[in-house]
Amino acid sequence: MAKVKNTKNELKAQRDALKRYQRYLPTLQLKQQQLQAEVRQAEARLLESSKREAALLLACERWVGLFADGIDFAPWVRVTALRVEPQNVAGVTIPVLRTVDIARTAPSLLTSPSWHDDALDLLAEILRLFCERRVLQEQMRLLGEELRITNQRVNLFERVKIPECKDGIRKIRIALGDAMTLDVARGKIAKGRASEQETSR
Repeated sequence: MAKVKNTKNELKAQRDALKRYQRYLPTLQLKQQQLQAEVRQAEARLLESSKREAALLLACERWVGLFADGIDFAPWVRVTALRVEPQNVAGVTIPVLRTVDIARTAPSLLTSPSWHDDALDLLAEILRLFCERRVLQEQMRLLGEELRITNQRVNLFERVKIPECKDGIRKIRIALGDAMTLDVARGKIAKGRASEQETSR
């Protein structure tokens, strides 16, 4: 903290700063609460997406070994469009997944095994969940970063700025009170000496 001057102007400046901090702090705390709620919701959505993917993989575990045949499914299933829109949440712009367009090309029914259709369905759903998870992870990162910054600001105001202002106001009041008491005492002494000089004449 910078050295506080013991003047009335500095006292007013400290009081104004204290009012500003106390007025702004509730807004920061509200933002902090909103961000904490959003982070919890994003975590829940990410966990749900992971559970759906795990359930999907578990359901096809009996025949997923067929993928070891070395078949390249890339030409048959791929993400063609990913529509992500920005959304403002508690002052943070986060990406929100709207749609995932997946192009599926049917393999030749004569030359491919019958399980390829199920495999393409599985891969399409896994691709969709992968895209969803990536967007949710980005949401978590952005919300977490903003929450970290907001926590720092709340702590700065609560633990540093407001106590500094209160302490500065207290010290200035004491110094001004001491100066006023000293001025009154000097005035009385001067008045007493002046009356002594008049009586001695």
